[in-house]
Amino acid sequence: MESESLRVLLDEYAELEEQLADPAVHADQGRARKLGRRYAELAPVVRVVNELAATRSDLTTARELGSEDESFAEEAEALAARLPVLEARLTELLLPRDPYDGSDVVMEIKSGEGGEESALFAGDLLRMYLRFAERQGWAVTVLDATPSDLGGYKDVTVSVRGKGTDADGVWARLKFEGGVHRVQRVPATESQGRIHTSAAGVLIYPEPEEIEVEVDPNDLRIDVFRSSGPGGQSVNTTDSAVRVTHLPTGIVVSCQNEKSQIQNRARAIQVLQARLQALAEEEAEAKAADARRSQVRTVDRSERVRTYNFPENRISDHRVNYKAYNLDQVLDGELTGVLDALSAADREERLSESR
Repeated sequence: MESESLRVLLDEYAELEEQLADPAVHADQGRARKLGRRYAELAPVVRVVNELAATRSDLTTARELGSEDESFAEEAEALAARLPVLEARLTELLLPRDPYDGSDVVMEIKSGEGGEESALFAGDLLRMYLRFAERQGWAVTVLDATPSDLGGYKDVTVSVRGKGTDADGVWARLKFEGGVHRVQRVPATESQGRIHTSAAGVLIYPEPEEIEVEVDPNDLRIDVFRSSGPGGQSVNTTDSAVRVTHLPTGIVVSCQNEKSQIQNRARAIQVLQARLQALAEEEAEAKAADARRSQVRTVDRSERVRTYNFPENRISDHRVNYKAYNLDQVLDGELTGVLDALSAADREERLSESR
């Protein structure tokens, strides 16, 4: 039994398959990527629908033959038990998706309370995300960075780009990382061996392909300066780095990674648009009386979301009561466990809301 909405999805999948088989479509890489991503989103739905149809057909046949052959009766029992599993999977796949799940992201990591130790921890977080991205085959570009004296970062901004046509892109995997990350360890600056607690903030927002927010050039103040490396040393003899300030909101975006001032300016404005779009959506959601965010989706930057305890080699995510004693592996990029726990909690929340 197919609902009308499911029929529409199956028709869309067939149409996408036909379009992607047309060589002319691939002449426009942006369009091909968008169609390919939607095709990848619908593929699991189609697979489960087909498996459901085959299982129901096989069940009917097995029941008809079961009265004559006991082996068919046993097969019928197994097929009947399989049906609710497939139906539950289909229900899960048909839940409304986050429209940005396939998007690339911009991530900012900022040191917080704790001085140099916090900056060192910000550097550890950056390395953790870089290693995780490497495992996923993602490309990471450092857009702007302010190094600290001991080798950490006062703040660092990176873009993370996925493989292109995956249904679940970078945002789907990293969207719950925003918030205050707390560390408990003996700092490199501590001579008495005492455990200190410090924190760093992670801000993450999707970088959609189609930016909906328009930026008025009159609202921008653009400053240029020389790119700098660790310790503040100049790494460029020309003023190619760009700092863009959005006057109405006070948002500041810097970019010094590109080779020319024009490229840095364009990239900084692109990041600014993504931040403004994320801000507009947060404000709209906050104003909606019926918009109840789940525990996982809420990013309250005034409270810690995760603690990294070095003496116990423990990582704890406080939103979903996740705890594991593999902190060394997590900091080396093995984030699968905690990210899976966050995704599972979000999925359960959405399932409960749909019932």
